[in-house]
Amino acid sequence: MSILSGKNILLGVTAGIAAYKSASLVREFIKAGATVKVVMTPASKDFVTPLTLSTLSKNPVESHFYEKDNDNELWNNHVELGLWADYFVIAPATANTMSKMANGVCDNLLLATYLSAKCPVYIAPAMDLDMYKHQSTTNTFAKLNSFGNTIIPATSGELASGLVGQGRMAEPEDIVGFITADILSQLPLKGQKVLITAGPTYEAIDPVRFIGNHSSGKMGFELAKAAANLGAEVILITGPTNLKLSHSLITVIHVVSAEEMYKASHKEFQYVNIAIAAAAVADYRPKEIALNKIKKKESTLTLKLEKTKDILASLGKIKKHQFLVGFALETNNEIENAKSKLKRKNLDLIVLNSLKDKGAGFKSATNKVTLIDKLDNIQEFPLKSKTEVAKDIINEIIVRNA
Repeated sequence: MSILSGKNILLGVTAGIAAYKSASLVREFIKAGATVKVVMTPASKDFVTPLTLSTLSKNPVESHFYEKDNDNELWNNHVELGLWADYFVIAPATANTMSKMANGVCDNLLLATYLSAKCPVYIAPAMDLDMYKHQSTTNTFAKLNSFGNTIIPATSGELASGLVGQGRMAEPEDIVGFITADILSQLPLKGQKVLITAGPTYEAIDPVRFIGNHSSGKMGFELAKAAANLGAEVILITGPTNLKLSHSLITVIHVVSAEEMYKASHKEFQYVNIAIAAAAVADYRPKEIALNKIKKKESTLTLKLEKTKDILASLGKIKKHQFLVGFALETNNEIENAKSKLKRKNLDLIVLNSLKDKGAGFKSATNKVTLIDKLDNIQEFPLKSKTEVAKDIINEIIVRNA
């Protein structure tokens, strides 16, 4: 999954010959998992049709303040378009449009949307060599940069005029790559490595039976996505779960037992900056595992159990620079028990769940957590989706680990 997955991208198309590449650019954004809407200048329709771009984006294409052929004359809300977008990409951007952007001219829907946008704006220039090198264009670039816009440099090659030189709009895949790299470079966890454990562990009784718990792994998976979406390189070690995850910054390691999770966690721990132990690891396992399926002969069955290795405590003993986070699922004396676990296991932060809270715990799409740090600061959060809870936890880790 790309960092653009789930993002809203507004593509602005202006009247340059490179507009034919806009169709491929729409497809590249959609392949990256983004939702795309297109706004065109009226003159750009001479180079690429709205039908092409609406078909590829699966959204209506807008180019006028209102639909002239519609008797109701519905207004196309440029403010709403600008606020909808997570990123506004203008490609191709002609010298004419960029000059208007730099000077606040607002004579079409695209320019009005640009002036209303609150999101990052990326501009991919496309023009002939002499225009690209002209001092007025250089001044325009400088002014647009000073407004906080990002210029995607044009490339060199054969131009529409027959000249060879700089002025070609960057190729669609390179534009997506440029934007992706730029976003990642500004994310707070860029360059950080994060280890996350998730899901249950299964402790074998015989070849077909096991001791386990009801953990779905969803909280750990959401934490992995939240960290990766902020630029972290994530190692997700998960016990058995039906969840699937695909993200370019997440490596998934599948394990089954507590011992396997222990070994995998210790192997990766030395290389990470942050470790979050969200897995529901079994506290006990059968002392002996039957080689064959146990037959139902007696009215009772006695299993001898032994403690599993305490993954979190063992990491707390060897941690050096790592910021270590644990989870506590409690049913009574919640705050006191969580504080005790935080100190015993040498944690920097503990995430407390109470099974008394409706909507929290296993097999739920929501969670209600309280965060306690090593300075005894306590922060309670309301019931939220696990996606939002994960974002809260990661953001609090960033603040405390700054």
